[in-house]
Amino acid sequence: MEYIFSKLKGDKWIWIIVILLSIWSLLAVYSSVGTLAYKEGKGTELYLFKHLFIVVAGLALMYLSHKLDYRYYAGISKLLMLITIPLLLYTLLFGSKVNEASRWLTIPIINQTFQTSDLAKLALITFLARMLSRKQEEIKDVKKSFIPIMGAVCAVFVLIALANLSTALMLFGVSVLLLMIGRIDFKQIAVVCLGGAVLLTLVMLLGPRRGTYISRIQGFFQTEEVHEGKSSFQEDKNFQANNAKIAIATGQMFGKGVGNSVQRNVLPHPYSDFIFAIIIEEYGTIGGAVLLFLYIALMYRCIRIVTLSPRAFGAFLAAGLGFSLTIQALANMAVAVGLGPVTGVPLPLVSMGGTSILFTSVALGIILSVSRNIEELKHKEEDLEVVKKPRKVVVGTI
Repeated sequence: MEYIFSKLKGDKWIWIIVILLSIWSLLAVYSSVGTLAYKEGKGTELYLFKHLFIVVAGLALMYLSHKLDYRYYAGISKLLMLITIPLLLYTLLFGSKVNEASRWLTIPIINQTFQTSDLAKLALITFLARMLSRKQEEIKDVKKSFIPIMGAVCAVFVLIALANLSTALMLFGVSVLLLMIGRIDFKQIAVVCLGGAVLLTLVMLLGPRRGTYISRIQGFFQTEEVHEGKSSFQEDKNFQANNAKIAIATGQMFGKGVGNSVQRNVLPHPYSDFIFAIIIEEYGTIGGAVLLFLYIALMYRCIRIVTLSPRAFGAFLAAGLGFSLTIQALANMAVAVGLGPVTGVPLPLVSMGGTSILFTSVALGIILSVSRNIEELKHKEEDLEVVKKPRKVVVGTI
């Protein structure tokens, strides 16, 4: 184990958290894919090995990403943005529709789906980090700083929101946080929030999925209807949320035990959107609290990297990517416990899903690259102090 960690640079606690989440993911996914395997006529072991391959591939990408100096991602971000916006538009117009949403592109030859919003999150955050770090001297200038930055944010927000409003809102929130950290004028941030509210309203009222958005919000705020003096659940609107609550309630403090979930046979997506509910059902409230603690600890380590980073670009990268992962995790958990409307957002590193795990791993690799650079600079400073330290001269007699 010591040999393995000697090869891994950067914050060791982040590595440990990622490994723990990956192991937990394998257990949770294997426990919750039984119904999917039955419907598809395949064995649960097939899904386990497929998920294991994705997890290992994610760890490999994380390792390769952390080996690359994070400053190279400044140049890569420009290329990613040039690719991302046309790709989001193409996905919206010609993408594969799953659950009435055009979020996926099917990769030829291997016939695997690819969710372009995962690439867009990584591209926009790295691009914002680059722009904010390079324009600090003229950060208050509307033409030189504010308009170019917000043009990218609004374009990505609208293109994602038309198919995936929850992801777009989280990315917009992370962007606003970065603007605040990047010393953008408060009045300009207020304009951004007002513009975001207008775009959100237009998407919800005029977008192609307006019916779905309105239905989910109504279902969240109104869980019961009265028909002829009788109360009845809105089964169509709240079916997933209600069964997630049942899973959580029956899990109690210590859970039913690994592999003993009952609601996994009822929930439509127990291996992705509602995997947190299955985890609480099997591991109990204690298990859910431990999982929440791991994500909070991950955010704490990212904030620590932000405070130690000597360069603005590294600090913005660690802050943006760290906030993105943590907010997504909290949003998934909030939906599972009934604190928010159903969103379809996966739990980072835990839910089953190819592109989500892979791009999350790359994001963590970039954060670790910033941490690795901090460690290297610290070692250099220590070496210089040793060299500069005067040596004691012992004068003796012959």
